[in-house]
Amino acid sequence: MQSETASINIDDAVLVRKAKRGDPAATERLIRKYQNRIYNTILKICANADDAAELTQDTFVKIIENIDKFEARSSFYTWAFRIAVNLTLNYCQRDDKLGFRSLDADDTEYNEQAKQVLKDLLADDSSPDPAVVAQNKELCKIVIGAMMKLDEAHRTAIVLRDIEGMSYAQIAEVLDIELGTVRSRLSRARSNLREIMETFLQ
Repeated sequence: MQSETASINIDDAVLVRKAKRGDPAATERLIRKYQNRIYNTILKICANADDAAELTQDTFVKIIENIDKFEARSSFYTWAFRIAVNLTLNYCQRDDKLGFRSLDADDTEYNEQAKQVLKDLLADDSSPDPAVVAQNKELCKIVIGAMMKLDEAHRTAIVLRDIEGMSYAQIAEVLDIELGTVRSRLSRARSNLREIMETFLQ
C-alpha cells in the first residue's frame, strides 16, 4: 500500500514528461491520481452519474490525445480540470441534460434538526458559506439540491472553490476568466445559493 501511495504522489511534471515520451505507466498514474476528483467535480456540475462517468472518460481521452501539446504554462492539475469543466459545460448546454430535483420532492425527507441548523446558518453572517455545511450528511443533501438550481456558471464556481478546494487563481485558470470575475461570480453564486435555501425553509 505504501509503495502504491508513493507512486501516486510522484510529481506531476515528472509523470507528464514520461507520458509525453510514451510511457503508459506514467499516463496510468496521472489518470489514477485525478480520476476520482475529476469525476466528483463533473458529477456535481452535471448531476447525473452516468453522464459524469462518460464525461470523465472523455476528459482523459482528450488529455491523452493532447498531452504533447501541454506546455506547462499552468499546472497539469488546472489544465486537466479545464478540459473536464469545458467538456461538461458544453455537454450540459448542448444537450440540456440537467434534470433539477425539487428540494421538497417526495423522495427528499429532511429532518427538522437539519432544517433548524440550516436556518441558523443562513441567519448568521459570520457562519461558513453554504457549501461548507456539506460536511453534514443531511445538510449536504439540501445544499446539493439547491446547487442544482443554480445556473452552470455559478454552480461550477461553487464546486471548484468550496468542494474541490481550488484557489481563486486556479479557478481563473480553469475557467479562463479574470481573477476579479472569479470573486464576483462566487459572491453572486453564494448569494443565490442562500436565497434558494431560504426559500426551501419558508
